[in-house]
Amino acid sequence: MTHAQKSADGSKALYGGTQQRRITVRDLAAAKERGEKWPMLTAYDATTASVFDEAGIPVLLVGDSAGNCHLGYDSTVPVTMDETAVLSAAVVRGTRRAMVVADLPFGAYQEGPVQALRNATRLLKEAGVGAIKLEGGERSLPQTELLVRSGIPVMAHLGLTPQSVNALGGYYVQGRDEEAAQQLLRDAKAAQDAGAFALVLEMVPAELAAEVTRSLHIPTVGIGAGAGCDAQVLVWTDMAGMTSGRVPRFVRQYAKLRETLGDAAREFARDVVDGAFPAEEHSFR
Repeated sequence: MTHAQKSADGSKALYGGTQQRRITVRDLAAAKERGEKWPMLTAYDATTASVFDEAGIPVLLVGDSAGNCHLGYDSTVPVTMDETAVLSAAVVRGTRRAMVVADLPFGAYQEGPVQALRNATRLLKEAGVGAIKLEGGERSLPQTELLVRSGIPVMAHLGLTPQSVNALGGYYVQGRDEEAAQQLLRDAKAAQDAGAFALVLEMVPAELAAEVTRSLHIPTVGIGAGAGCDAQVLVWTDMAGMTSGRVPRFVRQYAKLRETLGDAAREFARDVVDGAFPAEEHSFR
């Protein structure tokens, strides 16, 4: 490959590329062909989304993880379509380049394909997202097929599916035994055949995730699924150290924003109590 060819490929890179238009499913497919790995983060508001967009993150997920880390719920299950639509619209408004993918929340597609189409259409029309994500393999195929036929890009989600946490009995690694591993492989290929443009693998043994990645022509996005996936995603509050208490084993914290924000709040409070704020430069005459 010549230097010119490398430069041309680099300009198209999902992370660090020079193109300013919105990332599309075609860009993700091309990255898979190039063997390029790429990052994805969650986002739930315009300000945070703008920071990540400016940082070059190519795909932002308005995850139903908002239930745990943004809306104060104990799980993702209570998140509603109204909440998802509001958060998704905010993220879209805060970005220029990133593809914005929105989760269909629990109860928004389980009734069947028509319900899924109605709610997915709402997120595209009202919020302006570029794609939706839904959980499940073979059980969600009718929904995926109808959405794709209707022109709505679908990101599938296998492994630990948080909306099914009650049925799973907790947050456990999925696909460890041979039967479960083979089912996950079948689900992955079925999702691809149904037209999904990408597949999230959550809390799956690394070797199995790598096998799934090799077997598919669509990109895989890992979260607790090892380094063999095409992309990696983290919940931004975990990644940036905003989450209180324990974080999952698969999380690496790249900052300590909870500590930083707390220190800033305490310093502000001390200045107010001591009369140091507002000072002359913060006042009008």
